[in-house]
Amino acid sequence: MFVKKLKRIIYIKLARRLSRSTTGAPVPSIVSENTKLVGNLLSDGIIHIDGQVEGDISCDELIIGIKGCVNGSVTANNLQLYGALKGKAFVDNLFVAKSAKLVGDAVHNTIAIEPGAYIDGRCMKQGDPIPAEAPKPDLMLVDKRSKHKSA
Repeated sequence: MFVKKLKRIIYIKLARRLSRSTTGAPVPSIVSENTKLVGNLLSDGIIHIDGQVEGDISCDELIIGIKGCVNGSVTANNLQLYGALKGKAFVDNLFVAKSAKLVGDAVHNTIAIEPGAYIDGRCMKQGDPIPAEAPKPDLMLVDKRSKHKSA
């Protein structure tokens, strides 16, 4: 218990120091493990979720930790999924860890899935037509056997 508090204090001090620095290193917004947030999140930076979020998230980079759970749609350039996402994801780069659970559709440009990840939905590359909207191929069935029998 003491180690967790010490890690949290060190992280907060480091985040404060980085936010004041001139290097412009981004400090993530964190939804910690014992936090439940109901509503939408909008950010130009990084969001790290270890708690629960019920709502839509739009940001540059989203990290859903092992204990994190998001119920809603996600729009981001980068999504690293270690926990659970129940909803749609519209991302440029998608990483799904072996501990992750994705229930819903994901539209992506690049994707990496570790063996053991749970996905219940469709993963579609950006720009590909949705299967229901894809044109049906022109097929014509010909039975060649009937020509040989009548000759």
